[in-house]
Amino acid sequence: MKKRRPKWVDAFQERRHRRNVRALAKYLALIAAIVVLYSILFGTLSTMTTLGLGDVVFLSEVGRLFTSIVLVSGILMVFVVLPYAFIQFFYTPWLEARAVPERVEGHVVIAKWDNIAPALVDNMELRGIPYFVLEADPGRLTALREEGVSATPGEIDDRATYERLRVPAASLVLANANDTTNTNVTLTVREVGPSTPIAAIVENEASVDILELAGATRVLNLKQQLGEQLANRMNAGHAEAHVIGSFRDLLIAEFPVHNTPFVGRTLRETDFKEVLGVNVVGVLEQAQFAPPEPDTRLTEHSYPVVIGTEDEIAALNEFLCIYDANYSPVLVIGGGKVGQAAARLLKRKGVPVNIVERSERLRDAIGEIPNQLFIGDAAERDVLMAAGLRDAPGVLLTTNDDAMNIYLAVYCRRLAPDVRIVSRITHDRNMEAIRRAGADLALSHTSLGVESVIALLKGRALVFLGEGIDLYELAPPDSLAGQTLAGSGIAARTGLNVIAVQDGVGLVTNPPAATVLEPDSILLMMGSHAQLRTFRDIFE
Repeated sequence: MKKRRPKWVDAFQERRHRRNVRALAKYLALIAAIVVLYSILFGTLSTMTTLGLGDVVFLSEVGRLFTSIVLVSGILMVFVVLPYAFIQFFYTPWLEARAVPERVEGHVVIAKWDNIAPALVDNMELRGIPYFVLEADPGRLTALREEGVSATPGEIDDRATYERLRVPAASLVLANANDTTNTNVTLTVREVGPSTPIAAIVENEASVDILELAGATRVLNLKQQLGEQLANRMNAGHAEAHVIGSFRDLLIAEFPVHNTPFVGRTLRETDFKEVLGVNVVGVLEQAQFAPPEPDTRLTEHSYPVVIGTEDEIAALNEFLCIYDANYSPVLVIGGGKVGQAAARLLKRKGVPVNIVERSERLRDAIGEIPNQLFIGDAAERDVLMAAGLRDAPGVLLTTNDDAMNIYLAVYCRRLAPDVRIVSRITHDRNMEAIRRAGADLALSHTSLGVESVIALLKGRALVFLGEGIDLYELAPPDSLAGQTLAGSGIAARTGLNVIAVQDGVGLVTNPPAATVLEPDSILLMMGSHAQLRTFRDIFE
C-alpha cells in the first residue's frame, strides 16, 4: 500500500500556500540580487555579513556614503524584513496546515485569548473537550503554545480560518471579542457552518439583538447575568431558599439559617431530609464551600446548599417564610451595568433598593431603578449611613475594581457586623482576599463566563455555585464498576461529594453508602476542579 503523505505536505499544494512560497522565493531572489550588486560594487561581502571591512576601507565621502547605504540596507533586508517574510509566508502557513488534526470533531473554537479564556481552557482540558484558540500574532501564538495552550494561527474574521478549523464539526464557536468584532465573527462562521452553535459574549445590551440577528445561537450578557446572580444571593424580606441551578427535574438552592431554629445545630440534628424533604449537599460559610458532614455545626452565617424537587423547595420556603424578616432596602454599592442589573431584579421581586454611586454621570443611566440614589463616595461613613447601611438586610458590592470591593467589604463589615455582604470579583486571584475581608459570598465574572459556556456545551441549565465549585457528570471508571459507593472511597480520597446517581431506574439523590456503581450509571458529583483532577489521577 502506498504510504499516505502527511497533511501538511498536501496543504502546500493549495493555491494560497503556493502563492506565499512564491512570494518568499521572490524576496530571497531580491536579496541575492542585491548581494551580487553590492559585491560587484564593493568587492567584498564583509560589511553585509557584519564581519568588518577587512583591508578595504573607503576614505572619500562618496565611499563612506556607499558604506552607510550597504550597512542600513543589509540590516533592514536581512535582519528585519527577511524574518517577517519567513514567518508570514512560510512559518505561519506551515503552522496553519498542521495545527488541526484531520478528524477532529466536537471541538470548541475560541476567537480570542481574553480574561475568560485561560479558565475556560483549563476547564475544558479537565473535561477532555478539544479546543483551539485563534491567535493571529506569531509572537503571542508561540507564547501560548509554550504554555501548553492549543493555539492556532488565523484571523478571526477570515472564512478560511474557520474552514481549516472544520467549524461544521465543532460543538461550539465562542465569539469573545468586542461587540462589533463578534458580529463579524458570527456572520463569517455562519457562512462556513450554518448550524454550528455560536456563543457570543456581549458588552452592551443594545448589541444583543444585533448578534442574534447575525446568527448567534446564544448571546451571553455576562454583566447582566452577574448582577442577577448577585441579587439572587441576597437576603431581603423574609428568609427563603435561593435557586441557583437545576439538574434534570431537581433544583439546587441555598438558604440562610440566620435567625432560624437551625442556628447552633449540627446537620445530623437538623435532619433536613426527614423534616423538609431536601438533601443537603454542602454548606457555604463565609464565602467557602464545604461538603456536608453530620457533625457540621450551622452558624448565623451558614448557607446550606440543598437539592430537591420543585415541591420540596416550595415546602422549604413555607417553613422559612416566618423567619429573618427584614424589609429595609438592600444597599447596592456601584451603579454600573452590574449594579443596575442587580437592582432591577430586586425591584422586580418587590425588594426595595438603594444605590450608592460615586460618579454623577451615571445618574441618568440609573434613572428610577432604585428607591433612592446617593451620589457620593461609599468609602465615607456618612454616605453609607445615609444610604441605610445600619438597617439594610444586605450589601451588594458591584464595582469593577476588585481592590475597592475588598476595601468596602472590610469597611461594611466593621460598620454593620451582621449584614450579609455579597461581592462581585473580576479576577479569581482576588477570591481569597475578599473572603478575608469579610464577604459572605463572592461571585466571579470569569467563573460565570466559564460556567455559561460549559452549560451550553453540556446542554443543561446554568448551575453557578461560585467559589470554584462545579457539578460533574461522569460514568464510573472501570476501576470503580461494581463497587459500592462506600467501598469506592470517592469522598474520602478525593473530596468530591456524590450528590446523585443516575441508573436504569431513575435519579437517586444523596445515594446510600450501599449503592452499587454500575458501568452504565452516571455519577453527579459536586466539588472543585482540583478534586476532579485527583479523582482522575486515582481512578482513571
